[in-house]
Amino acid sequence: MRMVGSFSFLGPWIASVSFVLFILVFGNASEAAPRKIKIVATTGMIADVARNLAEERADVVQLIGSGVDPHLYRPTRSDIAALTSADIVFYNGLLLEGRMTDALVRIARTGRPVYAVSERLKPEYLIEPTGFAGHYDPHVWMDPVAWSETVDVVKDALISFDSPNLELYTVNAEAYSKQLADLQNYSAKTLATVPPDKRVLITAHDAFNYFARRYGFKVLGIQGLSTESEAGVKDIEHIISFIVKNKIPAVFIESTISDRNVKALIEGTSVQGHKIVIGGSLFSDAMGPPGTYEGTYVGMIDHNVTTITSALSGEAPVRGMLGQLTVKAE
Repeated sequence: MRMVGSFSFLGPWIASVSFVLFILVFGNASEAAPRKIKIVATTGMIADVARNLAEERADVVQLIGSGVDPHLYRPTRSDIAALTSADIVFYNGLLLEGRMTDALVRIARTGRPVYAVSERLKPEYLIEPTGFAGHYDPHVWMDPVAWSETVDVVKDALISFDSPNLELYTVNAEAYSKQLADLQNYSAKTLATVPPDKRVLITAHDAFNYFARRYGFKVLGIQGLSTESEAGVKDIEHIISFIVKNKIPAVFIESTISDRNVKALIEGTSVQGHKIVIGGSLFSDAMGPPGTYEGTYVGMIDHNVTTITSALSGEAPVRGMLGQLTVKAE
């Protein structure tokens, strides 16, 4: 009994130690960094907006990678798993992700926040092509002014989900919008050096209507708005005649589309005695490789503007707006 009694003083000490351990373990747990938001974005252009606004507050998963055509993309099992586990989903809309639309609708029906960023823009920012009544051109990102409107869409969605970090999202949205304003200024100034009679952009598919409206170009896409459409012989013959008649010096391939039809234009104009060259490869439906300057939205548009300007007899710095282009404009 004495032995037991001799340890009786340990009771208060053990209680004190237990209390301290409780505070250390659970107190620190309460101060631990909050769980990151999981954002899923379909395209790189949308993912770039989300990353710039959320920074370290979120993990951003991009489903459709560099060099991949979103018009034809089919969601994989891992894509569906990512969508199912996401906190917020952002996609372009306007039927860009045609084969993924059903999956996005199913995710939205579960109550998860799902936002079609382009569909939330005011109608004046959108283009309704002739013959497509009620359907807008989905390639909004080709106009930095129109695309900058998606910044507020993403910002508001993030604030709605994570209101304690309102200031972070607001400050970052202002900074990113400033980057896009600088991009627009560079693009307008640089493309204005292209002679008026050379402001014709001929590409693999009809992805540059917003670009054309913003910068005063005429565009001809061999295929239609979606790469699911096929170019017919008459379509190609019509463009060949236009090139020869107007002495167009260059045509452009796209990073996500076969250059087969563009090469047919080159062969067809050569037969008629007019030589054209490939002015360069443009980023249309996807950005450049991850980790490169062209793998950002600003870098993507900078590359396109610099490449188009140089190929069509304008004046542009070889390394682009910020001197960061990793692919020399041709």
